[in-house]
Amino acid sequence: MVFYRLKDLIKAIRACKTHADERAVIQKESAFIRTSFKEENVELRHSNISKLLYIHMLGYPAHFGQIECLKLAASPLFSDKRLGYLGTMLLLDENQEVLTLLTNSLKNDLNHSNMYIVGLALCTLGNIASAEMSRDLCSEVEKLLGSSNMYIKKKAALCAIRIIRKVPDLQENFIQRASSLLNDRNHGVLLSGITLITEMSLASQETLLHFRKAVPVLVKHLKNLVSAGFSAEHDVTGVTDPFLQIKILRLLRILGKDDVESSEAMNDILAQVANNTESSKNVGNSILYETVLTIMETPSDNALRVLAINILGKFLSNRDNNIRYVALTTLNKSISLDVNAVQRHRNIILDCLRDADISIRRRALELSFSLINESNVRVLTRELLAFLEIADTEFKPSMTTKICLAAERFAPNKRWHIDTVLRVLKLAGNYVREEMLASFIRLVTQTSEMQGYTVQKLYIALKEDISQESLTLAGVWVIGEYGDILVRGGSYEEEELAKEVSESDVIDLMESILAGPFANQVLREYVITALMKLTSRFSSPSSSERVKQLLVGFSTSIEVEIQQRAVEFTNLFQYDEIRPAVLERMPVMQIKETVIAGERLNSAGSGGSSAQASSAAGPSDQDLLLDLMGIGTSGGTTNAQISTGAPTSSGNAQPNNIDLLADLFGGSDISSPPAASKPSAANVSGLFAGIGSPAVGSPPTSANNNILDLLGGGMATSPAPAATSAFTNRPAPSNGANTKKTFPVYSKNGFSIVFTPQRDSANPNVVNIMATFQNDASVSGGAISGIQFHAAVTKTQQLQMRPASANEIAGGANATQLLKIANPQKTPVRLRLKVIYTTANHGPVDELSEFAGFPEGAY
Repeated sequence: MVFYRLKDLIKAIRACKTHADERAVIQKESAFIRTSFKEENVELRHSNISKLLYIHMLGYPAHFGQIECLKLAASPLFSDKRLGYLGTMLLLDENQEVLTLLTNSLKNDLNHSNMYIVGLALCTLGNIASAEMSRDLCSEVEKLLGSSNMYIKKKAALCAIRIIRKVPDLQENFIQRASSLLNDRNHGVLLSGITLITEMSLASQETLLHFRKAVPVLVKHLKNLVSAGFSAEHDVTGVTDPFLQIKILRLLRILGKDDVESSEAMNDILAQVANNTESSKNVGNSILYETVLTIMETPSDNALRVLAINILGKFLSNRDNNIRYVALTTLNKSISLDVNAVQRHRNIILDCLRDADISIRRRALELSFSLINESNVRVLTRELLAFLEIADTEFKPSMTTKICLAAERFAPNKRWHIDTVLRVLKLAGNYVREEMLASFIRLVTQTSEMQGYTVQKLYIALKEDISQESLTLAGVWVIGEYGDILVRGGSYEEEELAKEVSESDVIDLMESILAGPFANQVLREYVITALMKLTSRFSSPSSSERVKQLLVGFSTSIEVEIQQRAVEFTNLFQYDEIRPAVLERMPVMQIKETVIAGERLNSAGSGGSSAQASSAAGPSDQDLLLDLMGIGTSGGTTNAQISTGAPTSSGNAQPNNIDLLADLFGGSDISSPPAASKPSAANVSGLFAGIGSPAVGSPPTSANNNILDLLGGGMATSPAPAATSAFTNRPAPSNGANTKKTFPVYSKNGFSIVFTPQRDSANPNVVNIMATFQNDASVSGGAISGIQFHAAVTKTQQLQMRPASANEIAGGANATQLLKIANPQKTPVRLRLKVIYTTANHGPVDELSEFAGFPEGAY
């Protein structure tokens, strides 16, 4: 059945009970329409296009009607043009070549005497104009912008926006016409003109500067709108033309950005709008929101910014979730401008944490963390911990991290810091990141006066709950390290009764953790290690025997790591004379002190800020590489300069990882082919010779022999290789009691290095070593150039090297370089040294060796 009217087709489609019936009806109608197009049936063209557009709206193919739409648009009848242009906008886009056939029709209609036909052409051009069509019809649109007809003028302005977006170079053609639109009294023309100017200002900085002169005109229009009485034509729920007000405010925000003069011109009207706009309805709230954004993004007065933040505070009390969400998002962006003004609304922000809408809770949470500072850290952290207890699972990982970071940054004292992290571990221990757990462990090791308090708190917490993984890991580690303090510390309070903690109580707790349902492989590894450490902390033989039996039970575990630990720890019971030393307490983790010490050491120089900045990024690749080799500093080294001891002399950049590998393996030229630079077995053995061995000339201790036996006895205790003729570990004899001791380190090819050590007067844990470079011209043959001196220390120490006073030494002259070594463990100072230089007689020289010539215990 064929439907000759659109109304009949709609009824037939709506009467279909299934999709198959609907498709059948549309297929028949589409076939009829195609046949009609082929037959050039002019009388049915209008009806066919209308039916085809309805079919297109339902999602069925209608592309075969594109040419017919163009024919309809070329018709002299207004009704045909209207439907033809509508079909063109729906069925065509700017990328289709067929669109070029429309250019001539559009050009004719833009010059038509009927304003409604001109409006149809402008509307079509503004929707589907391509870059080529924009260039062809730009002059017609520019001419229509100067029309006296308001209807044509506002449509031409909107069409000009499309042209500018497609061809930005054409915007200069519209600047003059757009400026004249601001003087029009018709709100429609003014609205479209301001929209055009906004688009042009965003596209070009030069245009923006040109239109800044129009700020007084815009202010005048906005003032008229605010102070105008009731106008039925423009009134929207009691507000005069809110759409125009918002457009003006948005343009003022763009023009006033980073411009003090323009901002001063609009301050008064912004205050007037903020104070006089009714906020009980959405229309007023939209204007207030635009006003707030304009104030925040322009260099406004502080009083205006406080007013804007107060408006956002009022938004937070609104029942509409959308308004509250907008307020929280804007406060998050503006907190950097005036944090004190935002702090006044802290209570209502915290109330939003309990809102039913998850999006509002998320934004309120972000804002709450941004508000934390030294003065309110206790209050805000307490509220955030209360929210953490009831928070959604997706919030907990980020919340635990941010609370721990805030506590670390703003903690009023160490005890509060520890209590806060403990509370986080109790409430959401399964969501605490590994970095935060490590930070807490570091805090405990660094705070010796709080170790007894912390180990008791963790013991109590584990007695109550072992389901939180991070809490259990932290508790097991701390109890393993400080179990003797727990037992020796006396009692803890439970239900107002003091209870003693015995060695058996601690072991019982560890057993319950191992037998619990929450024990995984990592936790079992922690517990086994902690139990083994407790054997050196507890004095009762029965406790050690009980731990030994537990370890024997794990020696057949199917988990390789656990089995290996159990077997090694069980064998360690055979060596009671060295077991306390092997299981001694972990050294104080120096990461934070390293940063502080680095700042103190660098305070006199120019590198302090760079050291602090690099420390925030954690250990570098060079640090990790040196740790792997066993000759670097600890994992908390602040930067590569400290870890490798490579000075940043003028003109020399830090060595990259390839340079470092070349240095370690004795290579001097990284540009050489890989085959030439590959180290031999002899080079590797020479590189690691002496690391971890006693100083030259000192006999190995029995403890060292026992450890070698424990590891299987396959390692011979051979003495360290003798130093080469160039390097020496012998101290030079002193000539008097008041003379500083000097230690010759290197002497070869006329180039010599002498160390003069001295303890730092401000910090006894730091030794200052002045390295003096000397040039014997009679041997070297003249000046020595390209001097590079590198050093590395053992893991228990940290090294910082100042730049050398010169990297070239004339004959008979000297140069110096200061080395600072932090040695909190008081271990023997041992240095791995590398010297690179060039002499006239010997050419390039590259030497690698080790120095351990300081008297034991002296530094």
